[in-house]
Amino acid sequence: MKAKIVVVGNEKGGTGKSTLAMHLVVQWLRDGKKVAVVDLDNRQGTVSRYLENRKKFIEKEEINLPMPEYMRLINISNEIMFLRAQLERLSKEYDIIVLDTPGMDSALTMEAVFMADTLLTPINDSLLDLDVLGKIDSSSLQVKAPGQYTERITFVRKKRQMMGKKPLNWIVMRNRLSPFKNKNRLLVEKLLEKLAVCVHFTVLPGLTERIIFRELFLKGLTMLDLRENGIKVPLSLSHVAARQEIRQLATQIL
Repeated sequence: MKAKIVVVGNEKGGTGKSTLAMHLVVQWLRDGKKVAVVDLDNRQGTVSRYLENRKKFIEKEEINLPMPEYMRLINISNEIMFLRAQLERLSKEYDIIVLDTPGMDSALTMEAVFMADTLLTPINDSLLDLDVLGKIDSSSLQVKAPGQYTERITFVRKKRQMMGKKPLNWIVMRNRLSPFKNKNRLLVEKLLEKLAVCVHFTVLPGLTERIIFRELFLKGLTMLDLRENGIKVPLSLSHVAARQEIRQLATQIL
């Protein structure tokens, strides 16, 4: 068995990486996939805390919810060697390995991207978040140069090519979308389309902004769990739409 390795990464913090990773993991588990999670954020460890909350909720409420194997790389002397060894081990046992990365540049994160099949980069639908992917000219509103994160990923791509690895599937996902069309949203969409052609990534619509995504964290729940007996969260039409967004995204990534 050769697991598909999906890295959720962006040099900018606050883009919803861990929430996105958690929802994708649960969707793939519910699809019958064997999934493991590796948390590379040794400082905040958001996805690890999310999964710990989920484990406690399952034990307290005695509800059967899908759980992945997960580990957090913390206090490891040689993180890169340890990561390589763990991915080799997990690849023999799991269908998908999801690596959640910190919102900063690091050698460990770039090593994860080097070993990945797919890099999923969520960005908030704003020019501020777009800046890490491409520098925008304020007068012409055109992309004038790659951003710092794009430069790092381009370097890793060239390294992969030199090592004979297959091309990286880079997906940029517009996250926390406003439900309403506005000038900013249309501009970001236009600029991303241009940048995608130059840099070679795929643009996908992500998850619409909903407050409930933040509320579910303390219980370790996802939108995909709300139909389960014992989950005391009423399911609204907005929640149903969110579940469909997650399912569609999970299918497109694989």
